[in-house]
Amino acid sequence: MSASQTPAEAHGHDHDGHDSHGAAHGSLRGYITGFLLSVVLTAIPFWLVMNDVLGNSTLTAIVIMLFAAVQIVVHMVYFLHMNGRSEGGWIMLALIFTIIVVAIALAGSLWVMFHLNTNMMPDMHRM
Repeated sequence: MSASQTPAEAHGHDHDGHDSHGAAHGSLRGYITGFLLSVVLTAIPFWLVMNDVLGNSTLTAIVIMLFAAVQIVVHMVYFLHMNGRSEGGWIMLALIFTIIVVAIALAGSLWVMFHLNTNMMPDMHRM
């Protein structure tokens, strides 16, 4: 630590709450906001299922998946502090690449299973 550096700067932290890589540190307000959003995004689907609000199981499943996707974003923003600026954008690029690879793997698996079921088990449909 040089004479002109503060202890926070010597450990890689700037005055604006970011470390030397540009990642923001969480605040109590941010964590509480993320927690409350997570609770709400969990309670609403629970209420939808327990009270059979939508009346259609397929529609309920789709709504629950949408709430799950929103909750993933809430966790990434409020708890993992992911944004376009952290680590020079490399974290976001890695996340996008991961989502693309997972989507390709899931779509390909479903496609293969569908065609195996259709082409390999023709007598099952008559039963």
